[in-house]
Amino acid sequence: MPAETLRALGPRHSDWFALDAGRVRAFADATEDWQFIHLDEARAAETPFGGCVAHGFLTLSMLSAMSYQVVPELPGVTASVNYGFDRVRFVRPVPVGVRIRGRFAVADIVEGDGWIAAHWNVTVEIEEQDKPALVAQWITRFYTAED
Repeated sequence: MPAETLRALGPRHSDWFALDAGRVRAFADATEDWQFIHLDEARAAETPFGGCVAHGFLTLSMLSAMSYQVVPELPGVTASVNYGFDRVRFVRPVPVGVRIRGRFAVADIVEGDGWIAAHWNVTVEIEEQDKPALVAQWITRFYTAED
């Protein structure tokens, strides 16, 4: 039944998530990526970005939190994991202090012995902007209980 539930899902949006300076700093500390374009407003203002921008990988990592909001509970699923990406493109920098949300649409469902792979077309939108922050083809794998 989980595969049918996933196939029937229409496109769904997550809530908005703030990429504020605190979240950007925490990500920088966790990943040891302290490049000035993420943290130093004065220096970042002199770049083509005009100010600090969030890490692309921070934006990408928010897909996990977003997916928890859009994927329903699936009876019979014992675990789910990030299986990887077929494609990721960072389309537009995300200015620090804005909000983003994910739009998820099921592209394909593949069933195996004891698992289901959901292939998602994902777009991360930036609030009040026409161009997205990123687009991705993401695969999550759901492990199912043995009968």
